[in-house]
Amino acid sequence: MRDTRPSLPDAHTLFQHAACGLLLCASDGLILQANATFCGWLGYAADELIGHKKLQDLLTIGGRVFHQTHWLPLMQVQGSVSEVLLDMRQHQGQAVPMLFNAVRREHDGVRYDEIAVFVASDRRKYEQQLQLARKEAGALNLQLAAADRRKDAFLATLAHELRNPLAPMRNVLEVLRLAQLDDPQLCWVREVLGRQVGHMTHLVDDLMEVSRITRGRLELRRCSVELAPVMEAALYSVAALAAQAGHSVHVAPWPHAICLDADATRLGQMIANLLTNAIKYTPANGAIWLAVACTADAVLISVRDSGIGIAAEHLDSVFEMFSQLEPALWRAQGGLGIGLSLVRGLAELHGGSVSAHSAGVGQGSTFELRLPLPAGPLATPAQVNRRLLAGTREGKVLVIDDSADAAESLALALDILGYDVRTAYDGAAGIAAAQTFLPRVILLDIGLPRMNGYEVARQLRTQACGQNVILVAVTGWGQDKDRKMASDAGFDLHLTKPVDFYELDAVLQKMLQSE
Repeated sequence: MRDTRPSLPDAHTLFQHAACGLLLCASDGLILQANATFCGWLGYAADELIGHKKLQDLLTIGGRVFHQTHWLPLMQVQGSVSEVLLDMRQHQGQAVPMLFNAVRREHDGVRYDEIAVFVASDRRKYEQQLQLARKEAGALNLQLAAADRRKDAFLATLAHELRNPLAPMRNVLEVLRLAQLDDPQLCWVREVLGRQVGHMTHLVDDLMEVSRITRGRLELRRCSVELAPVMEAALYSVAALAAQAGHSVHVAPWPHAICLDADATRLGQMIANLLTNAIKYTPANGAIWLAVACTADAVLISVRDSGIGIAAEHLDSVFEMFSQLEPALWRAQGGLGIGLSLVRGLAELHGGSVSAHSAGVGQGSTFELRLPLPAGPLATPAQVNRRLLAGTREGKVLVIDDSADAAESLALALDILGYDVRTAYDGAAGIAAAQTFLPRVILLDIGLPRMNGYEVARQLRTQACGQNVILVAVTGWGQDKDRKMASDAGFDLHLTKPVDFYELDAVLQKMLQSE
């Protein structure tokens, strides 16, 4: 007997053409499936959404805030959300109110969210909820702004407190470098001191620069940079750390010179941070590989290691601020968890990117830094002379700093170079010294007792001894607002402790010779 019952649509057809929008999302919001109804409402093709967009990417700004502050906590606690009204942004840009219901499921240890979406019909209810969401978002933004200000103040104070003791250490190091040391042990001590001071300075700079990048306040000093010397400097900066861990570092040669339009300092930071990360996360007596390759429009710098590897679920998070794969105490070398975040931020500022790859835990890792090649040939970068000779300079310099160690060590280094140097330890003594010594340059700390450096600078500019003097702020305060305050107070230049002695000497020579 022939079956006369009508054929029923299969599950795929039911899913695709359901009266509501249906989504399947990973726990981080990545869209894994989306039916034709949902795609039609928003004007997207399915392959534009699946695997490419997260649910929160399709929400308006207010919706994203609500998703972060309400949706995710509810999913974590009760595993579902019901009757949530949010605006979604169509492909053409128009906002459409939609009603969401979601349930979190788990299959084979993987969590995912089943979401049903309806176009909101109750406009009054939507407006009321939207007004409430905006009010809550406004209050949240105020709280976030206050927290951000507190964070900036804390980081600035932390950097200042760390830079102050680093300054005399850097100055003593320069004294040792200028001295003609014949004792091999003293030469070894000098090199160890140099590496460790450089490492500490690097950490402080990284911390501040990540903060500047997140606030969009870091500016690159681009110029023509040859890659090879930058790579050599980065390798040298991590050589002691690698040797201490017993690692072998292998550098693959590349056939021709590569010049980039980049900030040389930031480029070196990126490479050094990737190398440092590889060293720290590789057990003793491991191996690190550094290689360079070029495509038609980019240079690829890869750092591979034989280390602990990265689980698949952590690959997307290793570049987040303060992210660490395991507690620092489990490793010989701890860290702040900011190095890779800084690499990502600096790479993006250069128009590039950085990515992480690993076959899994215990399988090692590869980090690839991709930077664009310039469209046309660049001029050969000028060679920088980093060698200073004792007794080759002249000119009167007054150092004013309430830290006797910082003042005396800087004065000693300048004196060895040939400058005629005097020191003072507070503002009143500094002004008195300027009146009698009549220096051509004054290196002035800001955080002085009783009378701060800004006030000292203002008073000096009103007196004959200070009207034409070159005023240089040498301070642990290094934020943009600090530079602005120094300029407003009459300073010609602002240098952050610990000062690079070669940079300081170059500045002094340029200013003294331009008179």
